[in-house]
Amino acid sequence: MECTIDWGGPEGMLFVARTGSGHVIAMDGAPDGGGNNLAPRPMEMLLTGAGGCAAYDVVLILKRGRHKIAGCQVKLTGERAEQDPKVFTKIHFVFTVTGANLPQAAVERAVQLSHDKYCSATAMLNKTAQITHSVTVVNTAAPTD
Repeated sequence: MECTIDWGGPEGMLFVARTGSGHVIAMDGAPDGGGNNLAPRPMEMLLTGAGGCAAYDVVLILKRGRHKIAGCQVKLTGERAEQDPKVFTKIHFVFTVTGANLPQAAVERAVQLSHDKYCSATAMLNKTAQITHSVTVVNTAAPTD
């Protein structure tokens, strides 16, 4: 895995990343840090990556279990250390998973498996942050064929 980050120049703190898979992502800083608020902060991207990694796992696990999953949303809140380096010290994941006849236990198991075994991003962040999660299952009517 690789990526390249290029600074946008002396007018600010805009950085453009090109991933090894060919995607482009912009990151910027807050105005009080020399940025122009044109894109997410790098630490927001880190938190976003952890949420995406965990959501990916949960959806994949539930699909492999042949559950009728229709949606998965993860909202994260993170607290950072007061001193540099301002690492994450607490992260809370709130999963809302929707589908037809989804067993609460299956969704909770998928979230736990992601946390304990599969999510690389969570595993790294777990070195500095206390990671917690909550799960809400929203059952919808089973689709009619």
